[in-house]
Amino acid sequence: MKTRFNTFDIICGVAELQKLVGWRVNQIYDVDNKTYLFRMQGTGAVEKVTLLMESGTRFHTTRFEWPKNMAPSGFSMKLRKHLKNKRLEKIQQLGGDRIVDFQFGTGDAAYHVILELYDRGNVILTDYELTTLYILRPHTEGENLRFAMREKYPVERAKKATDELQPDALDKLLENARNGDYLRQILTPNLDCGPAVIEHILLSHGLDNLVIKKEGAEENPEAEEKPDKGGKKQRKKQQNAKLDQKPFDMVNDLPTLRKAVKCAHDLILEGNSGKTKGYIIQVKEEKPAESGKVEFFFRNIEFHPYPFAQFQNFEKATFESFMEAADEFYSTQESQKIDMKTLHQEREALKKLSNVKNDHAKRLEELTKVQDVDRKKAELITSNQSLVDNAIRAVQSAVASQLSWPDIHELVKEAQANGDPVASCIKQLKLETNHISLALSDPYDNYEDEELKTPEVTVVDVDLALSAWANARRYYDMKRSAAQKEKKTVDASQKALKSAERKTQQTLKEVRTISNIVKARKVFWFEKFYWFISSENYLVIGGRDAQQNELIVKRYMRPKDIYVHAEIQGASSVIIQNPTGEEIPPKTLLEAGSMAISYSVAWDAKVVTNSYWVNSDQVSKTAPTGEYLATGSFMIRGKKNFLPSCHLTMGLSLLFKLEDSFIEAHLGERKVRTLDDDQIDQNVKETEVEHDLLSEGEDNEQDPTANATEPSSNTEITAFPNTEVKIEHDTGRITVRSNSLNPENEPTEETEEKVVEKLPSKPVDEETTIILAGPSRKKQVSAKKTKEDKARAKEAAKQEVAPATTEPKNPSQVKRGQKGKLKKMKQKYKDQDDEEREIRMMILKSSGKEKPQATADKVVEKSVAIKEFVKQEKSAAPKNPVELDDADDVPAAGDVDILNSLTGQPHEGDELLFAIPVVAPYQALQNYKFKVKLTPGTGKRGKAAKLALNIFAKEKGCNTREKDLLKSIKEESMARNIPGKVKLSAPQLQKYHK
Repeated sequence: MKTRFNTFDIICGVAELQKLVGWRVNQIYDVDNKTYLFRMQGTGAVEKVTLLMESGTRFHTTRFEWPKNMAPSGFSMKLRKHLKNKRLEKIQQLGGDRIVDFQFGTGDAAYHVILELYDRGNVILTDYELTTLYILRPHTEGENLRFAMREKYPVERAKKATDELQPDALDKLLENARNGDYLRQILTPNLDCGPAVIEHILLSHGLDNLVIKKEGAEENPEAEEKPDKGGKKQRKKQQNAKLDQKPFDMVNDLPTLRKAVKCAHDLILEGNSGKTKGYIIQVKEEKPAESGKVEFFFRNIEFHPYPFAQFQNFEKATFESFMEAADEFYSTQESQKIDMKTLHQEREALKKLSNVKNDHAKRLEELTKVQDVDRKKAELITSNQSLVDNAIRAVQSAVASQLSWPDIHELVKEAQANGDPVASCIKQLKLETNHISLALSDPYDNYEDEELKTPEVTVVDVDLALSAWANARRYYDMKRSAAQKEKKTVDASQKALKSAERKTQQTLKEVRTISNIVKARKVFWFEKFYWFISSENYLVIGGRDAQQNELIVKRYMRPKDIYVHAEIQGASSVIIQNPTGEEIPPKTLLEAGSMAISYSVAWDAKVVTNSYWVNSDQVSKTAPTGEYLATGSFMIRGKKNFLPSCHLTMGLSLLFKLEDSFIEAHLGERKVRTLDDDQIDQNVKETEVEHDLLSEGEDNEQDPTANATEPSSNTEITAFPNTEVKIEHDTGRITVRSNSLNPENEPTEETEEKVVEKLPSKPVDEETTIILAGPSRKKQVSAKKTKEDKARAKEAAKQEVAPATTEPKNPSQVKRGQKGKLKKMKQKYKDQDDEEREIRMMILKSSGKEKPQATADKVVEKSVAIKEFVKQEKSAAPKNPVELDDADDVPAAGDVDILNSLTGQPHEGDELLFAIPVVAPYQALQNYKFKVKLTPGTGKRGKAAKLALNIFAKEKGCNTREKDLLKSIKEESMARNIPGKVKLSAPQLQKYHK
């Protein structure tokens, strides 16, 4: 199978690309470390073409959307720096070698991109003097030739182009050829057209397999092709080629060879014209079809700019240009691999079915054969009844005479020697089993010529304890038994065949379904990192190593994004992408913090620690004077906002890609919430209980047996007091000031001071304040509040009575136990005003006055706002100081449309395209359909991933489409983002282990 451009391909490709001369370089991307995309723009504003170069392999224009590397490599950045907005001035092949020189710009501002398409390949960027500015693969050839930075590229090293091979030069080549050389071996180094053209001209002129034969000369050992590692097939091919060898006739074959060489030069001239078409050579593979119709799959094997004679019996796909054919060939390689794998699996399934059918037919044939043999033996015994009875009586008489078995053998041999007809039919004595073998033939067969045709003899075993008739009946019984067995076998085999056919059809269907899913599977840009989607629909990404940490901050962190990190070894740098620029909800912050801690040494060490978040403008790569920041390290300047400690609890789940028309039904599953929403939502559980008590008091429906002294839930404020931690950098003393609350929920005038730890006494530019935010995320009460303010607040609180805790008008209607509870609720809600109560009641959906707007409408409005923000952000001039200048490649604001198209809660009628494994903090997966809990343990990641897939597939709610999507997921992709050694938890886990 052809994998790279040959010389004739380069000639045709360079000629076709002359149309791009004068076009400007708009942008440069890298697909991988060998493949680069040059986005070219023509004279018109709309004209754009992408030119692809792959080191050692190819160059062509492409119409396909290649997966660009989101972080441009150093080579890409170097190319952008020197080539961006420059015109492509010249494209040329260096001599007759497989080297192409792309010149951008003119004069002293010219730069060259030299693409080598031989051996391991190379891409070199040089200046106008051909001094290397950057090289993809530095190396040394020999002692003096170095391919490295600041070295001049040796253009003279390229193979010189050969002139047209004249008749005299051709004659000289043939004279100097060694005995046994093939013509193609002689022409290849002397014609700059590649092996395909040479094979074409020899085959089309009837000169293939011609070898030079000289009398008295030794054979050239190099003339024979070296065998590959495989062995037999290659050696057999060589042997056949050797048998087909014909000696070259200098008189008759030389004129034809000259015509063939002239044809090669004509093809080169045609290639230089730039008007060649493109051809993809294909092999027709028969595809197993469920119906009776035969289907075919066309497998691409080669691509060429000319319909060569050696491929005249192959299927071909024709294109208007060679560049289009090369683009189609390389762009569909992955799809072809998937199709071939599917075809192989289908053939294997059908082969198994065929084996079952063959085994079934073989067993039936054997049973039928046994019946025929038993029937024939019974008929022979019946036809030779007297002979069989006489033989049985003779042996029985000898046994009755108490002769030994050897004596009986001798007796039979003597009788046979004397011509006794009864003894002559005895073939063997089996006295140990009380049987004898008789050679019987049909006495009623008529033979016209006794000399030429003898009767057919069959050896039949008879039982000495039975008569001839009884032996015949025994064989008839065996025949009937075999017939019954055949009937049972037929019935059982029919069921087995139907089951095998159903299983095969199911396998074929599954294979094709999985193939379609794999083809539809799109790898999103964020999957190269640790990632998840938070409960409020924010994309959170984290680096796998130091390089990715650096990449995330430099490349993906934008203004208004949040940087999350944990001060522990190996912690991942985590970015919360903030497309709207609004304040990030606390739940998302907590989830991102949990992710940062989990992807660190804390997971294996099972250590719970804190994480913190800062704004993007607080993160810098600029080190203090005299210091150096290693890869993946950053300076955090200003206040760090520490998050509460969280458990090392992650989850493994699945996100499903929705078809576009089903996205709207899922808007709002991950609701974007504000801080106020989160504050209220954190207290919903307590408020629900309290609201129930209020409702019971107002509706006069409380249980009369309730205990009046039962304590109510009143730990919200006392559990998380407002706290300020002040660090004195000159002394290293940390002071914690807490506004403690008394049981009456009234602020006291006392403050608590505690030395937490000693910090280094190194002075810094500014004071660092750490805010310890509790789960409720309430606004912090200032520690500098004066006594007078507290007194006034206390006095105002005593005068106000919350409407929610108003006592019933008729005290006599209050049942026993109600007064105590109402008194406590009155005390708790005395500081609550009407507005706060209204908000709480609205959240609980119990006020009945206003219904909240539909969630889907809110999310639609949010999406519009996000898109508008993205548009404004793109046009904004200032950029993040650590961000690179190529903002075109970064998905704008996390690509909210992609996030909305992914759901963890598929509905019954949804059209699901594919499934993506996701590892996230467990609290972010609470509403997902499929999920298992991950905690630090001793289990291997791959085993845990396999078990999780098994659990998901066995769940009752898993429908057929979801099972197909699960089968298409590879275990390694499931296990890729699991933090480390793991313990998996799920309901009824033990049965899945079994």
